[in-house]
Amino acid sequence: MVAGLILAALAATAGAWRPGGRAPALRRPSCLGATIDDTEAPEAAFGASSSSGAPKRLKRVPRGARPTVAIIGRPNVGKSSLVNRLCDAGKKGTIAVNEAGVTRDRVYQKAEWCGRTFDVVDTGGLLFEDEEGALFLDEIREQATLALREACACVVVVDGRAGSTRLDDDIARFLRRWPDQTLEVVLAVNKCESAEREAELVADFWPLGLGEPRACSAIHGNGVAEVLDALLPALDASIEAKAAQIKTMDAIDAKPHVNVCFLGRPNVGKSSLLNRFLGPGETRAIVSDVAGTTRDAVDAELDVDGTIFRFVDTAGVRRKARVTKQGTEPEMVARALRTARLADVVLLVVDATQDLSDQDAALAQRSAQRVADDGRACVVLANKWDAYEDKDEASTRAVEKKIKETLTAVSWAEVVFLSAKTGQRCLKVYAALQRAVDAHRRRVATATLNEVIRDAMLWQPPPASAGGKAGAKIYFVSQTAVAPPTIVAMCNSPTAFTDNYKRYLERKLRESLNFAGTPVSFIFRGRRLRDSNRDAAKRSKP
Repeated sequence: MVAGLILAALAATAGAWRPGGRAPALRRPSCLGATIDDTEAPEAAFGASSSSGAPKRLKRVPRGARPTVAIIGRPNVGKSSLVNRLCDAGKKGTIAVNEAGVTRDRVYQKAEWCGRTFDVVDTGGLLFEDEEGALFLDEIREQATLALREACACVVVVDGRAGSTRLDDDIARFLRRWPDQTLEVVLAVNKCESAEREAELVADFWPLGLGEPRACSAIHGNGVAEVLDALLPALDASIEAKAAQIKTMDAIDAKPHVNVCFLGRPNVGKSSLLNRFLGPGETRAIVSDVAGTTRDAVDAELDVDGTIFRFVDTAGVRRKARVTKQGTEPEMVARALRTARLADVVLLVVDATQDLSDQDAALAQRSAQRVADDGRACVVLANKWDAYEDKDEASTRAVEKKIKETLTAVSWAEVVFLSAKTGQRCLKVYAALQRAVDAHRRRVATATLNEVIRDAMLWQPPPASAGGKAGAKIYFVSQTAVAPPTIVAMCNSPTAFTDNYKRYLERKLRESLNFAGTPVSFIFRGRRLRDSNRDAAKRSKP
């Protein structure tokens, strides 16, 4: 009875979300300083105090331009493994382990088959009746419904070894009530590794009424080609219907892209910030008070004044001693750190309401050190600022000073105080991101670099060498790379410069050339004795 009521409610809700329907265009109030075309992104309720430095135009990049195939099914039937096989993703794809309830959010991957490029979206296991110990059932159902809403076809995955179950019947009944009857449904009977038993294993699934069951094995790959072939008619129809949107997507791909990664410990508000940036019309990531809600890397794109920002939400990173060796947490943490390493800018999220000395300051510093070592630009987000009591300018400066003193590895990063709950100051993040990206990719003329270093050494000469040895000298400096900026200083002896003096020169470079928000790699390289003697001889000639 309960399952029937849930199915009816989801089907009725899906009718209000009928694919192809366009919502009326809404405009953000002018007092917020930015306009959103809400045929692409629903209105985002940012706080009015965020108007200073806000972007002029925000637009969510639609995923619907490419054909989308949704993968649905009950828990632990191999949906994530099949998605990784369809997209040839291997270990870089979604987390796939023999454990129910691992996938929760929608996870998108790009696939290609017979010249057709399309998106495959993995979803959590569907349950239409609440079970003891099961978490986020309503949210997972909502995410699966959103995936079906934008899909041109769906693959229903069942377990060939276990046979047809009541849960499979519930999903089949749900799809038969789906309002868009043009949705192509392909029934994939997974875990059919034995070719001799294929006919026996698939026979149990004909009564579901979802068409011909197709035997396949996500682990071994057999039968996957037949599943993809069955999707081709729906893909071709979607490509033909969305030809104009696909051209728009090609134009979007030509715009500059910036990869942005959220990084932080569990329950600091990373998923809430992602949903806030996209607006309340899009629940991209499941949000709850339970630590470890986000598991896979969840991404979404936003067009900000002509630049495409790809935001990636990651799992919370805990101290190594607290990470259990069993289960999915080691893989979740490894993927979060790998995503940060591949990003252009890392948004390091901390809880402004808690003293960093009490909230694993060592972990925060270790994460910041990893960001700096990987050469990523960084912006620190002090979230939950709405809950901070007795806010004023002095307390803001005090908290910012405390954050910079704790996160010494990224003390050069800009700190933005905001609230994912109310939207307060969230629009300021875009300007901070753009400043960090510009600094990360900035190239400075050699003459300017040498002038800055010369003035710094005149203002504070390097320490004198003991034992009558020649003092530290820098002959010239030049920038050899960007992202991060890499400065090479040719000197007489790299060991003649103390660490304190190297930090002094780096600080002068940051102050003079505006390298805020990005690490600077400062390399001291000694000249060979032969080259030094040759240059000295040239200078001594009349």
